[in-house]
Order: sequence, then C-alpha cells, then structure tokens
Amino acid sequence: MLLLGIDVGTSSIKVSVVDAQQQKCIAFAQYPDTESAIISNQPGWAEQAPEMWWQHVQKAVLLAQTNKNFDPQDIAAIGIAYQMHGLVSVGKDQNALRDSIIWCDSRAVQIGDQAFDAIGHEFCLSHLLNSPGNFTASKLAWVKQNEPDIYQKIDKIMLPGDFIAMKLTGEVTTSASALSEGIFYDFQCNRLSDELVRYFGFDASFFAPVKPVFAEHGQLKADIAAQLNLKPGIPVAYKAGDQPNNALSLNVLNPGEVAATAGTSGVIYGVSDVLAYDPQSRVNTFAHVNHTEQQQRLGVLLCINGTGSLNRWTKTLFGADTTYQQMNTEARQIKLGSDGLRILPFGNGAERMLCNKMVGVHFHNIDLNLHTRAHIFRAVQEGIAFAFRYGLDIMRGNGMNPTVIRAGMANLFLSELFTEAFVNATGVPVELYKNDGSVGAALGAGIGSGIYKHPDEAFSSMEKVKVVEPTGKGYGPIYQEWKHLLDKQLIVE
Repeated sequence: MLLLGIDVGTSSIKVSVVDAQQQKCIAFAQYPDTESAIISNQPGWAEQAPEMWWQHVQKAVLLAQTNKNFDPQDIAAIGIAYQMHGLVSVGKDQNALRDSIIWCDSRAVQIGDQAFDAIGHEFCLSHLLNSPGNFTASKLAWVKQNEPDIYQKIDKIMLPGDFIAMKLTGEVTTSASALSEGIFYDFQCNRLSDELVRYFGFDASFFAPVKPVFAEHGQLKADIAAQLNLKPGIPVAYKAGDQPNNALSLNVLNPGEVAATAGTSGVIYGVSDVLAYDPQSRVNTFAHVNHTEQQQRLGVLLCINGTGSLNRWTKTLFGADTTYQQMNTEARQIKLGSDGLRILPFGNGAERMLCNKMVGVHFHNIDLNLHTRAHIFRAVQEGIAFAFRYGLDIMRGNGMNPTVIRAGMANLFLSELFTEAFVNATGVPVELYKNDGSVGAALGAGIGSGIYKHPDEAFSSMEKVKVVEPTGKGYGPIYQEWKHLLDKQLIVE
C-alpha cells in the first residue's frame, strides 16, 4: 500500500510516494527545478498565484511516476503540507479571486497592531495565544479595506494547502490547527473566534467546516484522478502547515520535544501542553497536528524569515555557477568569526521575533583589504545561527528549554559549518534525520486514513543519521558582539 505526500513550498512543490509498510520513500519529484517567483509589487509585499501551485502540483505528481517503479493505482491516501499563513480567497466557482498574500508579506502589520489594541492585549493573548499581527486574519482585513470589489466576491477563504485539497476533491475544509495559524481560533472556547470575526466584520460563512488534521478532507475527483493516473475516490486524509508537518515528520508530537528547520525560513518548533504565549508575540503558539480539546498539544513556533533565502541570495550574487557545496567548502577555509565580518540576516519581510520590524540585511565591519567572498559565505551562516540563538533565548524566557533538537538533514543543515555554528551558538545538541516535508505529509495521510492505528506506527523505522554535540568553540563572545549590533539596529528601527 502506498501513500502520496505533497509539500506546497514557497520555492517549489515536492512530492513523495511512500511505502506504508516500510515507511520508506520509493519515489520523489520536485517541480520546478528553479525556484518559483515571489511577486512583490511594492516593498514588503509578497504574493504567489494559487493556480501556479496547482499546475506545479500536477506536474510534480506526474513527474514522480516517470521512473515506473510503482503502480500509481496502489496509492491509497494523500497528505498535504503547505507554506503557512497565506491567504487564498475563492469565489463560488472555486477559482482564486486574486494572488495569494503569502507568509512573508508585511502589508498588514499595522492592521494587526490596531486589532491587538482594539480587541485587547489580554484577550488576544489568552484566547488567541497571539497578537493578530501580520497573520492571515489581518491580510483578509487588508483585502476588505483596500480591495472591496474582490472582498464582496469571496465565498471561502483558505490557506494554501486547503486550496490544493479543494482542487483535488472539490471540497473545502479547515482544522483547528489551520484556524489557529491564521489567528482565527479561540483556544479558551475551542471554536472560531467570534470576537475577532466581529471586530473585522468578516462573514462567518467564509470559513469552511472544521475537521481534525488527521481526517478525510474529501475524496479525489474522477476527472483529476484520470489526469494524475490515480484511483478516484482516494481520500485527502491530512493537511498541515509546513512547520507542524516538519515536526510530525521528525516524530515531534509530545510536550518537550523540539524540531528545527532551515529552509527558505528558519524555524524552531517546540511542543507544549500549556496554553502559553509570549507577551510580545515574538514567538507564536498554534494548535499542533495532534491537538484536541481533550489533549492539548500546542506548537510554539519561532520563525526567522530569511535563512535559506539569504543563502540563496548570496549564491545568486556570486554567480549561478557557484554551488552550495562550493560555498560551504570555501567558508570552511575561514576561521571562526569570519575575521570580524558580521551579518544580520533579516531581509525577507517583517520579523515576528523582532516585534514585526522590517530590519533588513546588514553587513558590518567589511574590510576591503581582508574580506573575500569566502568570508561572506561563512558570515552568512554564522549570522543565521546567531539569529536562531537569539530566538531560542526568547523561547527559553517563555519556558521552552530543549535538551536536544531534531532536524532533517536538508537545506542549511546539509552544511557541517552551519550545523556546528547552530549547535555551538545555541548550546543544544542536534539529532539529524533523513526526512522531507512531503514524506511527512504522506505518513500523515497514513495516520489520517487509519492505515496506521497510532502515530507511533508511522515512525517505527525512523533512524538518526547522526548527532552533533556542542564542542565549546568560542561562539559566545562573537554572538554577544553580533547581538550588540542587532540591538543597536533595533533602536534605529
């Protein structure tokens, strides 16, 4: 029996076909080969076309079948992971009314701040566990204020993964986890927040029926099944945001367990059983994939918008023929601390952990007679590691004190230099696993469809690749210098 996982990323669509019994990926595809564009018509704006995602999903699913080492008709369930916090608005014909305002778009910060003040800080933090901030609810309010003609045509609003599930099944559903990542969910009342909906003047009919993350979210339509060489009627049995899904793929489901990722953005994601919040909403709390009214499982999420995106920008700056491996090799030739070069890696929208400030990327202490591109390669990875340390200290201040962090051996964690900098800057060991978001989505589909009777069954074959322990290398003073530079910049901002 096979499972299909689809990961709707910012850069591309990834698809995995997983053997349910062995929990092993037997086919993988990614589309497109080059990173998908982000539309930025104004500074701080970031959009993508939902129809582009759908076209790329179809191409990736078919591409995964080209090696012909499995029968697509044996796929029994579909799971979807997706970039979080994006707003997709569709009309009654289930077509997108405008491009999606995605996670790193910053246009709605002021709207969210005004809502925070008007609804009340204590209420927002105790009921929503977050400020409305720059999340999906505030983005919808921006559309209401600035594009009333589009707003009036809305039949349903959804997140990126919901859109893909709708295209596959014709049905629109949501979950407590999805509503919480949009800051629509009231954790005290376990329902859509009447107060937030009332404040913004949203129509409650915009919101789809609420189902568990692990549940049937519709069945594959016959016409779509024919296009994708799949069996009609198979369920979409799992939908989750990329960070909760990354945690699932690393079997991070219980209080105290912590996952990290360093892809386009960087995230530390810890599971808690306490309805807690950061008073400044610098880290955010959402319903985890296994959250229920009876058993609270909250995901406490630290996000750094520009980690892999900064590394990619650096690669592009120094020429398309420069590979990431080459960058890592050159960077390792430079001694710890990059000969004084310091980089603040904040150039991809408003940073939540910096109170939604638009800080930008800053290079400090450049010596034109000393520093080379290799210094920049190293300073970029060190700066990203220091940003993780800064955010982890916020999490520690809110009671999250990991003794170990699990991460997939992917993206920046493929770099030994970055992994060493991360471990020594944070002081926390990292366990590395072979994992992928699309594999996690496939396993989630196995849980949601009942193929696995308990989540533990989905991870019985999970094995660590390696553990990286702190060595006590001298990152402490360098981090403090980096933090001083950030503190000065925050005063300017």
